[in-house]
Amino acid sequence: MDVRIFTEPQQGASYDDLLRVAKATEDAGFDAFFRSDHFLKMGGVSGLPGPTDAWLTLAGLARETRRIRLGTLVTSATFRHPSVLAISVAQVDQMSGGRVEFGFGAGWFEAEHTAYGIDLPPAKERFDRYGEQLEIITGLWETPEGETFSFSGEHFRLENAPALPKPAQTPRPPVIIGGTGKKRTPALAARFADEFNLPFADAATAAAQFERVDAAAREIGRDPKEITRSLALVACVGADDAEVSRRAAAIGREVPELKENGLAGSPAEVVDKIGRYREETGITRVYLQILDLGDLAHLELIASDVLPQLS
Repeated sequence: MDVRIFTEPQQGASYDDLLRVAKATEDAGFDAFFRSDHFLKMGGVSGLPGPTDAWLTLAGLARETRRIRLGTLVTSATFRHPSVLAISVAQVDQMSGGRVEFGFGAGWFEAEHTAYGIDLPPAKERFDRYGEQLEIITGLWETPEGETFSFSGEHFRLENAPALPKPAQTPRPPVIIGGTGKKRTPALAARFADEFNLPFADAATAAAQFERVDAAAREIGRDPKEITRSLALVACVGADDAEVSRRAAAIGREVPELKENGLAGSPAEVVDKIGRYREETGITRVYLQILDLGDLAHLELIASDVLPQLS
């Protein structure tokens, strides 16, 4: 079981905060450090000092870390032109020595689009654009060096793009797709995804969606086993009940709700729940959403008391 750390810096974190967490993630033995791609806080937090850009952050972390994988859950397709995004991600992959993973979604948070004047098309158009963007980004990365890439779609057109720079990984960084859509999402995952991720889903919902992705893969002649199954779940682990309660209060959540919808409780409880998820859904990777980025002791506890039981 790969165990990864997933952060939500729009809730209030500077680059230095993220650097501390990323280094602690690496030192503690976790597989990867991921972050969200949002420009506006959610809920009652202040969000100070303000948002940080996902790919600028990952570029910095690429030079400040050595081993951990780096990525997004997930980059919003509405924020950046696909050609520009392909260049940015390829450069960060080079800067990291080939450690980038590209989580990519259609975009959804209407309030942040309104706040910053970013277009959020209706759902159908958004998914039409998203499908074209996946074709463009992966097409640019996979075009052999010395050849050009062209694309003509309803929303984007590229003519003889040099398709440079190339990522360090060949033919491209892993692509992560996720979500609960029952038709278009599984179809796109079958074509483009190396990993399918479900955020904050119960086991039954996750298992059903993974089966839809598998069916879509078989329909186009792809082996479903090529697509890693993963979940993202909020984590709130404590050595005793008092510590669990303290950590839940720090992120504005109730312990019973966290135990129901996330990975909360003692290390033994968390290991047991991850094991049940694995049995019921077939996941081989879990992203622990860490919301209190100042509590590095939380990471240390998970690393010492949870990770060894999952290896």
